[in-house]
Amino acid sequence: MKRSLCLFLLSGLLSLASAETRPNIVLVMADDHGYGDTGFTGHPFVQTPHLDAMAKTGVVFNRFYASAPVCSPTRASVMTGRHSFRVNVPNHGHYLRPHETTVAEALGSAGYVTGHFGKWHIGSVQKESPTSPGGAGFDEWLSGLNFFDNDPYLSRNGEYGQFKGSGSVIAMDATIEFLGKHAKGDEPIFAVTWFPSPHDPQAELPQGLPNAATLYNDKDTKKPGYFREITLLDQQIGKLRKSLRQLGIAENTLLFYCSDNGGLVVESSGGRAKKGSIYEGGLRVPAVMEWPAKYKAKTVDTPAFTSDLYPTLVALAGAKVAHQPLLDGIDLAPVIAGKRTERPPMGFWHGHTQGQGTWNDRIIKALFEAKKAGQPNPHPMRVLKNVNEFPTFGADAQRGHAAWNAWPWKLHRIERNQKVTFELYHLINDPMESNDLSATEPQRTAQMRKALEAWQRSVLSSWSGADYRK
Repeated sequence: MKRSLCLFLLSGLLSLASAETRPNIVLVMADDHGYGDTGFTGHPFVQTPHLDAMAKTGVVFNRFYASAPVCSPTRASVMTGRHSFRVNVPNHGHYLRPHETTVAEALGSAGYVTGHFGKWHIGSVQKESPTSPGGAGFDEWLSGLNFFDNDPYLSRNGEYGQFKGSGSVIAMDATIEFLGKHAKGDEPIFAVTWFPSPHDPQAELPQGLPNAATLYNDKDTKKPGYFREITLLDQQIGKLRKSLRQLGIAENTLLFYCSDNGGLVVESSGGRAKKGSIYEGGLRVPAVMEWPAKYKAKTVDTPAFTSDLYPTLVALAGAKVAHQPLLDGIDLAPVIAGKRTERPPMGFWHGHTQGQGTWNDRIIKALFEAKKAGQPNPHPMRVLKNVNEFPTFGADAQRGHAAWNAWPWKLHRIERNQKVTFELYHLINDPMESNDLSATEPQRTAQMRKALEAWQRSVLSSWSGADYRK
């Protein structure tokens, strides 16, 4: 194995399911889809009939969080089950360290065939890079560096080209092609589809609607394009569900949908603020799962977040990771089954380090044209970036905005200009985080502060490389 951590498959007696009955798994994630921006979460006008149908028959996670309020860090948490700082992704555009074991590698070691389609944004899409989807354990991939819209430049298994059409449709069509290719095979399927929308510039249009270009223009919103793209994504979910039925694999396929961070519209964010903030509106996202062979319709009220996906799927696949570094997520199977109603606190942290610009079409087009002309790689630094650097931290190491969600309490630690303030909220009584209780709950604030700052020190230790030196 090219990773430092060895993977091996548990014996049949210890597996949760045999190779014949383990489900296919399809993880779908939107880019900037806010909690309240679906029909099943109560939006007044956006059309999401297919997600609503999933919610009616599947498992709805009522309080599901992205692990970060921006894209790359959340994607890193899905891949590793660890807070993004631990794995060198403190903000958008940073690369996931190849020292980490990914969910694709773990499931691949357990016999799954793996594919990634859509936005990547946690590494390179150059074939030779260990930070590419291929380097991260995906057998097949059609991926972009960052968000993209119409007629995007993408990388298919390291070969560059321009693809005509809507980016979200291209990503889903590639997913369905992958599913069809392997549906009759002996290996279970693991597909990850990361839509590039409804991120700006929101130029994609729903399909088959006579008023697609003006849909929602008459509604009370400054972002009709945002909602148009959500309807387009919903159409792709409908197409995926139909394809699973046509392929005869819907019954034993786990299909999961969520977003990488809060939405762009404060009014329907599900809490205070929006994308970019670790108040509720920047983290809370819609989440729904279907697995007809396993679960009937139900709602899960226990909080969960994207870091939980890795340990859940690794356990489900019957895979074991030798020398697994500390996880921030938990296996959600007992939670979904109702056998566990409480969970460990969830830590969030943002604003420590600046993001790095990644321009999908500009970079991949340059790579494509250079290769076609026989010229040197115009972006050699984007093969690895700083993945082999291990920072050390000084007195200001806990800067930025962190939070500790010990449901239903949530403590914020906000450090700016070497000044630290704390805010405490009771999320059941105060879902908009408007009534700071830190002064009236000093003992609880002190206890939660101690736990949060201990977690931050653990995160910094991982970031500095301590997990790899053991």
